[in-house]
Amino acid sequence: MAAKKLRRARLSQELCERLSRHQITTCQDFLCLSLLELMKVTGQSYYDVQKLLCRVSRACAPKMQTAYEMKLRKSVSPSSAFLSTTLHSLDKVLHGGVPCGSLTEITSPPGCGKTQFCIMASVLATLPVSMGGLDGAVIYVDTESAFSAERLIEIAGNRFPTYFDSDEKLFCMTRSIHLYRELTCGSVLKRIMSLEEEIISKKVKLIIIDSVASVVRKEFDTKLQGNLAERSNFLARGASVLKYLAEEFSIPVILTNQITTSLSNGPAIQADLVSPADDLSLSEGASGSGKRESGCVTAALGNTWSHSVNTRLILQYHDLPTRQLLVAKSPVAPFSAFFYTIEKSGLVLQDGKDQTNLTWEGTNPALQTIRVRNTALKDTLPDAALPNTIGETLSNTSNL
Repeated sequence: MAAKKLRRARLSQELCERLSRHQITTCQDFLCLSLLELMKVTGQSYYDVQKLLCRVSRACAPKMQTAYEMKLRKSVSPSSAFLSTTLHSLDKVLHGGVPCGSLTEITSPPGCGKTQFCIMASVLATLPVSMGGLDGAVIYVDTESAFSAERLIEIAGNRFPTYFDSDEKLFCMTRSIHLYRELTCGSVLKRIMSLEEEIISKKVKLIIIDSVASVVRKEFDTKLQGNLAERSNFLARGASVLKYLAEEFSIPVILTNQITTSLSNGPAIQADLVSPADDLSLSEGASGSGKRESGCVTAALGNTWSHSVNTRLILQYHDLPTRQLLVAKSPVAPFSAFFYTIEKSGLVLQDGKDQTNLTWEGTNPALQTIRVRNTALKDTLPDAALPNTIGETLSNTSNL
């Protein structure tokens, strides 16, 4: 709440402009100054500054509400509580879809459909409320240059052919999706910090960051002293601001994450020190000495980050045409699994596929094992087609 802009704290426009010239733009900036400093920058008396402090404090203080009030608000306007994914079995488990007012993370190996899910969600958020949408704009922060406008139009046209029955409607939808390419941690954090006024002016109903792990793992080498603390600080600040925006404006925030390898015989910090190719080979249990090493593929960014997100969905490989979606963490849903394929219309659940032989391991979202492509292919390819050495494994997986 301290990230709230002073313009929304009911201060005069003249005072806000004066404070902004001193780089004081949020309630936190204002409240961190002493009375004497505030008197200097505002030009007001000691008594008037005290009144300003009370007003700003009240504006950013969390307001108490009862469980009854929360339930009543959601029952009066259920469409504002969730963004439907149109994956009906998943929506049923999640009590309506991707929850508004909280952070939802999508984690998977490369090629399982994280970006496809995000693009599909972008289309859904622009739909009218009568169709399960939020009738608003989308802010899409792309850190991997993976967003495709052509794929956006393809998903919209194939998923809702009767609604998007003309080029005009499709182009109108694309104008509601505001794309930002941010390739560094600093630029991502700066963008997040500036979103509040944009949410108001553009009537934004969904924020997507694809992906958080991409910039973090490129910039922070946790082998270097102090980098782990800096990385944790960046993730904590970003999550805090995003949670505030989600709660303040009652909108869903979707974040994507990558995979990493958790080694049972080594310290946990080593999990983020390997490349994606290493993640895939280590998940098969191969080591440099030729011995089988105990390890598994899990979500990246560590245990602390897993506590920052409210809902975690894991996408993983199952067999060649089919993938699997796990609800690994949710305040309202049990641990659940669904099969899906990726079609022209986006993700499509395979509700009729038999799940009786599945083994779901554990319920700790920070340690949930994720199946990667090599594991999935083992069950479908003949032994002769499988790699025998680490070099072969890495050469194959580096193309994923």
